[in-house]
Amino acid sequence: MRTSTNIYLVGLMGAGKTTVGRALARRLGKRFIDSDHEIEARTGVPVATVFELEGEAGFRTREAQVIAELCQPDQTVLATGGGAVLDAGTRARLAERGFVIYLRAAPRDLWIRTRNDRTRPLLQTADPLGRLEDLFRARDPFYTEVADLIVDSGKQRSSLLVTRILGELPESCIVSV
Repeated sequence: MRTSTNIYLVGLMGAGKTTVGRALARRLGKRFIDSDHEIEARTGVPVATVFELEGEAGFRTREAQVIAELCQPDQTVLATGGGAVLDAGTRARLAERGFVIYLRAAPRDLWIRTRNDRTRPLLQTADPLGRLEDLFRARDPFYTEVADLIVDSGKQRSSLLVTRILGELPESCIVSV
């Protein structure tokens, strides 16, 4: 049985990982980290620029390395990038080192949340809703595989999501070590 106090949030872009993660960390007295923000801090450029310069494969390699480091300390709430689960090693690391929460939302709800956001490289296409539907079909099995808890984040306010998650967390994630 895991003894880690870490909480990892997975799900597609726009599912609420950063918003919910920040609120969970605050309520639990844990450190909050967003893996995309950490990549931006380390590279000095936005994720979109990393995608542009290194391609998606280069970004995914960088992302896997950063998440491997961020999974080491305890007392952390980590919001992962939407594609982090594509790497089998990352999925194994998340499952081994903490409690994984999949914030699941329908592609249409995600599209409504992200439709005006120009910082998401995978959505810079003629059909962003179609792209989200494709991403959901491809990634949902990976999110489900790694998840200890699946929460519908589509139409719920983040405060309600946080309250629900707090009620379903194992004691090891709530109690400070």
